[in-house]
Amino acid sequence: MNVQHTRSWLSRRELLQQAGSGFGAMAASALLGSLSRTVAGEDSGSARAPHFPAKATSVIFLFMEGAVSQVDSFDYKPMLEKHHGENPRNTIGKLEKTQFESIGTVLKSPWTFRQRGQSGLWISDLFPQIASQADELCVINSMTSKFPEHTSANYFLHSGLGLQGRPSMGAWVGYGLGSDNENLPGFVVLNGGQIPSGGLDCFGSGFLPASYQGSLLNANGTPLANITPGEKTSVQQEVKRRLSDRLNRLGLDASGGNDALEGAIANAELAARMQVAVPELLDISGESAATKTLYGLDAEFPHTQTYARQCLIARRMVERGVRFVELTIPMVDGYARWDAHGGLVKNHGDNARAVDQPIAGLLVDLKQRGLLDSTLVVWAGEFGRTPFAQGSDGRDHNEYGFSVWLAGGGIRPGMAYGATDEWGYRAVDQPLEMHDLHATILHLLGLDHTRLTYRFGGRDIRLTDVSGNVVREILA
Repeated sequence: MNVQHTRSWLSRRELLQQAGSGFGAMAASALLGSLSRTVAGEDSGSARAPHFPAKATSVIFLFMEGAVSQVDSFDYKPMLEKHHGENPRNTIGKLEKTQFESIGTVLKSPWTFRQRGQSGLWISDLFPQIASQADELCVINSMTSKFPEHTSANYFLHSGLGLQGRPSMGAWVGYGLGSDNENLPGFVVLNGGQIPSGGLDCFGSGFLPASYQGSLLNANGTPLANITPGEKTSVQQEVKRRLSDRLNRLGLDASGGNDALEGAIANAELAARMQVAVPELLDISGESAATKTLYGLDAEFPHTQTYARQCLIARRMVERGVRFVELTIPMVDGYARWDAHGGLVKNHGDNARAVDQPIAGLLVDLKQRGLLDSTLVVWAGEFGRTPFAQGSDGRDHNEYGFSVWLAGGGIRPGMAYGATDEWGYRAVDQPLEMHDLHATILHLLGLDHTRLTYRFGGRDIRLTDVSGNVVREILA
């Protein structure tokens, strides 16, 4: 009988070649050097020229997850006061189906609206500090969504599609413009405690290379796993770097230039550089006492301190060239978000108390430092809320008309755009869709939304799908 013996061991070279992609994930691979970071034909690390001169170079997205009530914040409707407590079917008329179908009476705002600043924008006492910056804001009161449920609406706001798996707008911005800082990601999510409905896919890169996905940093505590090098000395780090560099090269050569492997190496190298850059970035001890007070870092309410830290770090990020910074909200009263199906006064009151002073401080600080002109600040939730009660003291979801605002970065300040009806229920004057908002954000960054495409599944796909118009009336 002839017996065929199969070799069960690997030579040293074969071991190195086959293990290359695994070692390539070592976060220390580029602490003292780097490889080429070309991913799918695009250099994900280098800055790229916009399509045309840009007004803004960075975006800070203040995501108010759970949906702030427009009729309690930026959309003043005296008719709610006049008809408070009445049957909305008799006063408002035909009502759209709500998520919970617990329709109460017409509900006036518990907060007083006032005209603010020289612009005279109507803003309620829910946001007294933001109101002090009214002349910097462009309030859009005619935003709409296609989805009344948090997860789908969150995907729609972030990616232009109400389904999981599409690239987030931060990923699109990185794809279009690259990075201005090779030591930090182009798209960063500062987590204050609440990952939104829909999870991390709200910040994903979808079919774009993985190097464009949002990097999640915790605002408090340890910002990121393994952010502190595990090696005790720089010599040990150098040894690992050299080994990793060799293994990466072997793996790339053996793969023939595999895009996924190149992406993994790029992310590992960026992670290594972040071990140097992130601790310095998050160290706010050198900020002045006046700056910390401006943001609310010395506030009594702990959630104000959390969001103040997020806003201050966001400013430090745009100073260092991060393209897109998104802030989630703190964990106020558990996982309640702004989702005030009941207890409107406590829910909105506590959440506003957490974010109001930090956001106002951010606007003031950006302006004082000459950064507001080049930084686009976007404040938005996924939809609005009904002008009538859910039960006795809540408001249900309302995708038919709500408010968002923008500031800086080429936006006309001190103006309101569009309008809902006299109840604050449906957008009736210059209604906008998410695609319009996305097209405008990209335009301010110097990107033509119709030209920013990626070939996937046999067609060119873009953030704005086949829709979207730049809202030129709000541009400075």
